[in-house]
Amino acid sequence: MIRILLVDDHKIFTEGVTSLMLQELDFEVVGECQNAIQVKETLRSKKVDVVLLDINLGKDSGLDLCKYITENFPFVKILAMSMYNDESFITKMMKNGALGYILKNTGAEELLKAIRTVNSGKNYQSAEVMDIIMKGMTRQKQQEKNLYQIRFTRREKEVLELIALGKTTREMAQDLFISEKTVETHRSNLLSKFEVKNVVSLLKMAMEYGYVK
Repeated sequence: MIRILLVDDHKIFTEGVTSLMLQELDFEVVGECQNAIQVKETLRSKKVDVVLLDINLGKDSGLDLCKYITENFPFVKILAMSMYNDESFITKMMKNGALGYILKNTGAEELLKAIRTVNSGKNYQSAEVMDIIMKGMTRQKQQEKNLYQIRFTRREKEVLELIALGKTTREMAQDLFISEKTVETHRSNLLSKFEVKNVVSLLKMAMEYGYVK
């Protein structure tokens, strides 16, 4: 018997899924929760094998709750079921301990398959989710390739090195015998080439890809 805890802030959704589960001889719904407090109380009082967990729980975060469950109830398997088809949500949920991720437009047959797969300790992602993950990996590889091939002007390289040393705009201008406005232009060009929005991210990327030590 697979003991399942349903977690979604829309009670009509959990009731609908429960109705589906009642038709399966190897499934038992041990609870329906709408928030993190209810989930924690249920996990402490009942035996649960699989948590079917949404990301958006109103005031609570399914991402944080996923991490909490993983850390405090390591034998409980988590299957994320969400309307969010964004790669960042998928990867964060998996990083926080979920074994599977499916979308809410998933059919009943695939949902049941996903629960059984996750209960056995294996990962499960729907075809649509896998497609999102693969596109994200391809995009990341292309970005990394671009980062390894960045070309700088001599001045941009000098400004980058001075930024790494913690120099202010005025100090960089004095060291390079150029105007502060020119320093700002070079800094802006560097942010653009690394595709980041601030100096902290710029330095992190520059160090990661070996442009500065």
